[in-house]
Amino acid sequence: MADNSMLEGKAVVVTGAGGGIGRDIALAMAAQGARVVVNDIGASLSGDGLDDGPAQQVVKEIRDAGGEAVASTDSVAEGKTANAIIETALDHFGRIDGVVNNAGILRDRFFHKMSEQEWDAVIRVHLYGAYHMSRAAAPHFKAQESGAFVHMTSTSGLIGNLGQANYSAAKLGVVALSKSIALDMQRFNVRSNCIAPFAWSRMTGSVPAETEAEKQRVERFKQMTPAKIAPLAVTLLGDEADVTGQIFAVRNNEIFLISQPRPVRSVHNGDGWTPQTVLSHALPALRASFHDLDRSADVFSWDPV
Repeated sequence: MADNSMLEGKAVVVTGAGGGIGRDIALAMAAQGARVVVNDIGASLSGDGLDDGPAQQVVKEIRDAGGEAVASTDSVAEGKTANAIIETALDHFGRIDGVVNNAGILRDRFFHKMSEQEWDAVIRVHLYGAYHMSRAAAPHFKAQESGAFVHMTSTSGLIGNLGQANYSAAKLGVVALSKSIALDMQRFNVRSNCIAPFAWSRMTGSVPAETEAEKQRVERFKQMTPAKIAPLAVTLLGDEADVTGQIFAVRNNEIFLISQPRPVRSVHNGDGWTPQTVLSHALPALRASFHDLDRSADVFSWDPV
């Protein structure tokens, strides 16, 4: 018989939990005994509009299954409202033990056409949102000397993608934020990790699919349901997972540990460098270890398994 008590007694917040990956994570957290704040403003994929229906529906699903949950429709993009989301957990459940930073929007555009507003809107939800939520929870985690963050990153930032400079920059920023939290709060037994999810949802549904190869890849994406992401997210919030400062990816039934930037090759010149010797010696010597201009699809080129 399965043990469904990994998160028994814990109170967790899942942002962007009204649908897609966030919804399945919220349901899985509740199934493992967590009391869940289901946060979602109910906006469109581009961040427009407000609707409390999605969050309330997930709360109903959790309660109908015998779990505890409460809805929150506050925005993660502002410090005041992010604090209100954490306060919702404290008001209803008396504590906060975990935060899943999943909320996000897309404003895809090729970089030379991207507006400042499109840049700012995505950065505010993904990067500022992860900061505001983490900062709101951090004092409580410090005081109780326990707690865990799971932040959703993306291979668009880790590797690269077309038309997503705003999203990619935000998602790579989230990785650095997570590592800094892990370093700064390790002494208080607080953990922070990232997951790059592969799943078919509203966000991947907007990925351009113009060539035949891209269309075929989108069809393969549809095999990767959001529910496949949830087990790792649940585990990383549990006390038994002594893991922090890591980056994972989940693709269908695969879990990957993602590398972090480290030196790969060096050159030395005892006389120092000039622009001429950099061009004639340093760059040729380093070129063998240059990274290709890959996109995520180039690196994860095999069918999901």
